[in-house]
Amino acid sequence: MRIVVVGDVMLDVDLSGEATRLSPDAPVPVVDVSGVRRRAGGAGLVARMLAEDGWPVTLVTVLGDDDAGSQLRKHLAGVRLVAGTSGYPSPVKTRVRAGSHPVVRFDQGCEKTPVPEVSPAMLRAVEKAGVVIVADYGRGLAANPQLRDLLARLANDVPIIWDPHPSGPEPVPGVAVVTPNISEATKAVQAAGGDLPAAEDPATALASVLLERWRSNAVLVTKGGEGAVLLRKGDASSRAVPAPRVEAGDPCGAGDRLAASLAVHLLAGRDLPEAAALAVHDAADFLASGGVSALPDAEVEDAAEGHGSARVRTAPGPGRRTTEPLLLARSVRESGGKVVATGGCFDLIHAGHIRSLAAARELGDCLIVCLNSDDSVRRLKGPERPIIGQHDRAELLLAMECVDAVMVFDEDTPEAALDRIRPDIWVKGGDYKGARLPEADLVESWGGRCLTVPFHPARSTTGLADALAKVS
Repeated sequence: MRIVVVGDVMLDVDLSGEATRLSPDAPVPVVDVSGVRRRAGGAGLVARMLAEDGWPVTLVTVLGDDDAGSQLRKHLAGVRLVAGTSGYPSPVKTRVRAGSHPVVRFDQGCEKTPVPEVSPAMLRAVEKAGVVIVADYGRGLAANPQLRDLLARLANDVPIIWDPHPSGPEPVPGVAVVTPNISEATKAVQAAGGDLPAAEDPATALASVLLERWRSNAVLVTKGGEGAVLLRKGDASSRAVPAPRVEAGDPCGAGDRLAASLAVHLLAGRDLPEAAALAVHDAADFLASGGVSALPDAEVEDAAEGHGSARVRTAPGPGRRTTEPLLLARSVRESGGKVVATGGCFDLIHAGHIRSLAAARELGDCLIVCLNSDDSVRRLKGPERPIIGQHDRAELLLAMECVDAVMVFDEDTPEAALDRIRPDIWVKGGDYKGARLPEADLVESWGGRCLTVPFHPARSTTGLADALAKVS
């Protein structure tokens, strides 16, 4: 169940402030620095994102024996770190930002170094992965022969997401998906001595060339705000993966967010097209919420003895909450717990909903709500419904302590969602009492049970909607 991130780590430093004038020495902006932030970048950023979301994550990397390396260890608190020694200065990338816009970047120690050695502990950590992310930032770790041999062997059994770098090696054959952006894909084709394909859709043409060259199971070429293109081995054509439109000043970290989300969704058992669509949306949401500049700081403090210590939000234990329903269900079952699910439209949440959900949660160790999508609600309730969109409905449900995860489904009935979650208990309101639930045969087919919880009359969404209409 553990996610293992393998790759190069660097220290990212952000100097932020306002630029309101030009320098008298040259026509360049003067940034009055008002804040300095440091964080782990590269593969470290991917690992931090996963740890912040509550996933058990191991970072396999090499670090320099210097001040920047020491700072990196502090900023990676909350991540299980298995690190060898690089033997070279730790790379530092310093960005100067005016408002939300980058002005200039200074790189120190970022030149290519010889391929580092890997320790037995590093290889053992990779062997224990439930899913692997190779976050290659061109510093050489992904080129280590022992590591590559191990990854090639694991590729048959473990999903491997390979985020390539123009200065790094090609992915090992057989990985689940390689995720270059369109610039990286172009450089990879050029570096291999190939001609750039002339096509109406360059991303698809590049993916086709690279899929054959890299011998991976799929290539996902990202195109920034235009989304991505997914091409899988054996598919006759590519799939367009659209991205929602967002306003974002700095795209830094979007590829890391995409790789992290892909790992979570593949580990949950989703197929690649669905995982890719969700990951593209997760990356867009990440940028819309401020990107790397909005990530929480690791609160680094000096210990009494002078050795550094760090506090970040660490991955909770087995009882943690997660909004990924399939992975939550799997985790709870593997720890011997009971998975409870219920469903509905939950349009205009009222006291009856809250009481029923709280009662359902008491029946097991987690509660997953199967939520009708907007299209599903319209077919069931009419063109004027839902009153509240599916994203807001899901957010309201997740704000309740008794709800652990939400799965939105587009069908008229929750059977398809139930077949994926396979709950131990399926719960309906007491208005079904005395009648066999329509989902009973399906739930009982894997040994589950159907139960009802108390129904609270005189509380309904329709009643609330009618009352609101009278006062609007």
